[in-house]
Order: sequence, then structure tokens, then C-alpha cells
Amino acid sequence: MLHFFHTLIFGVYPYIALTVLALGSIIRYDREPYTWRASSSQLLRRKQLMWGSVLFHVGVLFIFLGHFVGLLTPIAVWDALGVSHSFKQVVAMTAGGIAGAMAIIGATMLAHRRLFDPRVRATSSTTDTLIILLLWAQLFLGLATIPFSMQHLDGHEMVKLMDWAQGIFTFNLAASSYITDVAFVFKLHLFLGLTILLLFPFTRLVHMLSAPVRYIWRTGYQVVRKKDRLPVRIRGEVTD
Repeated sequence: MLHFFHTLIFGVYPYIALTVLALGSIIRYDREPYTWRASSSQLLRRKQLMWGSVLFHVGVLFIFLGHFVGLLTPIAVWDALGVSHSFKQVVAMTAGGIAGAMAIIGATMLAHRRLFDPRVRATSSTTDTLIILLLWAQLFLGLATIPFSMQHLDGHEMVKLMDWAQGIFTFNLAASSYITDVAFVFKLHLFLGLTILLLFPFTRLVHMLSAPVRYIWRTGYQVVRKKDRLPVRIRGEVTD
């Protein structure tokens, strides 16, 4: 039974999450383009928003790039470059730890602002609050994996996670078996990450897929507000 659930979560669930992510994002952009944004509340408690947003976004950007390159680059490439598994493990722990600390500090500031400022809370939707809490939990779990990674400085655990990630994207039916015996915190981190991908199209996170590149070639325009003409009185008469 445990083997069945393990295969379901780490062998089937990834494809469900990625499918919903892709199709859900396309459908939302096509049917509800005006919801494709991150609602702004920058006029409320702006200083805390600025610091929290910068720390969170910079940290998450580095984490995303680190995970993307670190997990999906074939092991043969690292071996050809002469990068040992141990060295890669230490770099991932150090850089990931710094970026993760920045991101979780920023996420804490953003969550505190959204939960404890009455005005911000009044302008927040349930999904806004839920997604920042899930992201905070995911960052916490990511940092919690570092002590377990320190017990495997040979990089062996990291290789298992790489094999799993690459196995998913190459449709390897045995991908889930590669992480059968990794620490539970890694599995929880993976599961929550997949759940965030599943929820992605239904939250404000969709703005991550957009870049304002169309402004480069778009012709400029000016918005003009025209006042209604008022009647003019001439020699006691009213005229337009």
C-alpha cells in the first residue's frame, strides 16, 4: 500500500500538476485575460511591501534558477565539466541557504502585512492569503532539508533527486523509485512544490509567466479625459 501511494504521489501526481499548470494557464489567459495580474496594494504599508517584495522575489528567482539548473542538468554534463557531486552539493546548500533565507524573510514580511494590516487584509482574496502561506511553508521546508543534506556531503542524496526530476521530464516510469528512501522532509518539499504548481493557474502567481515586452514596440498613446461642456450665459440667454 505504501508503495502504491508513493508511486501515485511521485510518479503520477507530477504529471497531473504539470498538465493543470499548462492547460489551466492557457485557458485562464484566453478566457479571463483581465485577471492575469497581481493585484496591487502598494499604497498600503508601502515600505514593508517594498522590502518584503524585493527580498522575496530576488530569493525565489535564485532558488528557481538553482533548482532548474541543478536538478535538470544531466549528471553526465556535470561530470564532463569536472564538477564533483560533493562540490555541487556544498554549493547548492550554501547558495540555496542564502537565497532561501532572503526569500523566507521577505515572505514573512509579506504574510505579516497581509494578515495583520486590516486595510490590506480587506483588499486580499482568500487565494492571495493561501498562496503566500503555502510559499512560506515551502521555503521553510527547503531550508529544513539543509541539515539532512549535510549528512550526505558526497552528493548521493542529491543525485537521487536529480534522477527523479529528470525521470519525470523524460517520462521514465521508474522515476518515483529513485527517491523511495530519501528523507521524509525531501518528499514533503516535493509534494508541496507540486501542489503549488497545481494551484498556480488559479492564483496571482500567473503574473510570473508574463513580461511586459510588448511595450518595446507598442506605439505610445495619451489618455485624455474630456469634460462635459457647460452651458454659457450670453446677455441673459443660455446657449450651448
